[in-house]
Amino acid sequence: MKKILTTLLIVLGFYGVASAQVKEKGDTEFGITAGLNTAYVTDGNSGENTDATTGFNAGVSGDFYFSNRWSLKVKVLYDQKGWGNGFITDDQGNELDGVDFKLNYITIPVMANWHFGMHRNWYLDFGPYVGILTSAKAGGFDVKDSFATTDVGFRVDLGVKFPISDKAKFFIEIGGQGGGTNIFKDGSTVQNETSSLNVGVNF
Repeated sequence: MKKILTTLLIVLGFYGVASAQVKEKGDTEFGITAGLNTAYVTDGNSGENTDATTGFNAGVSGDFYFSNRWSLKVKVLYDQKGWGNGFITDDQGNELDGVDFKLNYITIPVMANWHFGMHRNWYLDFGPYVGILTSAKAGGFDVKDSFATTDVGFRVDLGVKFPISDKAKFFIEIGGQGGGTNIFKDGSTVQNETSSLNVGVNF
């Protein structure tokens, strides 16, 4: 059964690529996406990384084509970041260890998007992002007041698209974000780092 399913997926993939319609200058493509995040933070002074935590992301995108190879992609994502196995001091001065920090952002990347391959079904997008902090929790405590309201950095994605109809394309995408600003209001420089695996549909 596994061999049959694998063969079917390969055949459908080749059919989809063969029947793909290449976007041209002036075309616009919209998308919806959801995926899994793996996030941690890096100390900007020592270069040390924390333990990772998992979360999810979901959002929409718009891709505005300048040619069949280049476009400008803008995304708006609900984006879970943070780190695992940290510590926090409660109101009584007690230190709580093994705490996961959950930081939720609205992330807006603005990226150049390079389309490649014979049918332009592969793409590599890259560019800056701005994240707006919506909530921050650790060990059941609201810690948003300790964090900066924005996170600015750089994002890169690599993906492939498979047409599923005349107008819709299914895509699989891996990506990464590297923060360039301190996520805390005060103290040493600590930056967000995130990798993601996403699926979605463009139309």
